[in-house]
Amino acid sequence: MVIRRLRRKFVFTNMCVIFLMLTAIFVAVLLFTSGRLAGDSERSMRMLMDMNLPSEFPQPFVEIGPPMEEGERDDKHRIFSSSFLVETDLDGNVTEVFGNVNVTDDDVLDDIIQICLSSQEEMGILRGYNLRYLVRWDDTGARIVFSDRSGEINVILSLIRTSLIVGAVSLLIFWGISILLARWAIRPIEQSWEQQRRFVADASHELKTPLTVILANTDIVLSHRQDTVENQSKWLEYIRAEAQRMTSLVTDLLFLARSDDSRTKLILTEVNFSDIVWSGLLPFEPVAFEQKKTLESDIAPDLHVLGDENQLKQLVVILLDNACKHSGDHGRISVRLAHAADSAVFSVTNSGDPIPSEHLPHIFERFYRVDSSRARENGGYGLGLAIAKTIVESHHGKIQVHSNQETGTVFTVTIPTKGKQN
Repeated sequence: MVIRRLRRKFVFTNMCVIFLMLTAIFVAVLLFTSGRLAGDSERSMRMLMDMNLPSEFPQPFVEIGPPMEEGERDDKHRIFSSSFLVETDLDGNVTEVFGNVNVTDDDVLDDIIQICLSSQEEMGILRGYNLRYLVRWDDTGARIVFSDRSGEINVILSLIRTSLIVGAVSLLIFWGISILLARWAIRPIEQSWEQQRRFVADASHELKTPLTVILANTDIVLSHRQDTVENQSKWLEYIRAEAQRMTSLVTDLLFLARSDDSRTKLILTEVNFSDIVWSGLLPFEPVAFEQKKTLESDIAPDLHVLGDENQLKQLVVILLDNACKHSGDHGRISVRLAHAADSAVFSVTNSGDPIPSEHLPHIFERFYRVDSSRARENGGYGLGLAIAKTIVESHHGKIQVHSNQETGTVFTVTIPTKGKQN
């Protein structure tokens, strides 16, 4: 539901932005076109105003024959044939009318002339008559040039209709594109949300089990209030073991939570990775001996990297503990640290049953376990490898896993050395 609302909000926001952009573009085109038409009309009217009448007043021009090249046509032939000129005396009475105009009502002509003369403006628009006018006074009276705005208005209306159609079609197209983009853009958030939801559910489930055991054993202890601690020691040990498991789980959860916080910066210093691997390996030698497993090592000396010593120790312990748990009866564990191409390559191999190929892509996911029953027997929560990956990535490295019947399961960690990180 949250993802669906987020996707709708994304589409709505995207469509609002596109609508505003298209509106701004169409308004700009409309203003530019309107201004250009008005400018052309004004230039034509001024040209008419400056002509010697009636000899130079242009007649409607009809071009016959091949079209003329640019510059061949006289300027007066580029004037709109919809323009006409009126001369008046000092009292505002019409004395002459020039141009292609059919005056059907002298009263109308007198009205528009009086409006122009009384406006006290050189140029203006008579909106009720769709006319633009230009007035100039001299000693004999006034000369008024009129230009019909019907063509301009038709062009503007046609542009508006075209813009509305193009805008509507564009919005439909962008709406479809926005839906596709929303699905593509929200997919990482959706995956993150699903992982977080699963993480919370798994964490709650894992915490619920030890809490249930603790409460059950506490009830048993409380039901025998008169018994000594020694008699109740078995139940108290159970409570202690489950509390330790909860402490371990909470510690791992806090580590992952801090790692997810982008504001937390890991301070890297120069450390001897070889010594870290040795210090992590030594405690597992008696463990491997007791489990009748072979532990082999090949560790390059004095291999330095930039890293956090505690986290690198935790990384080594996680991979060795994982190898001991899954190497099988009388299995073999091999630990190797080498220098290759400005990187430290740390690998842990165990000879246990190979991990099925369908599980390999998910092996580093939180709470993911290939075999839940075995994991519970071994005390695992499915967080170790997720923590290992987090540690490696915080050190700008890579962790990979390969598993097959011939070589067993190999976890390989590549961490840049000091020279490469600098």
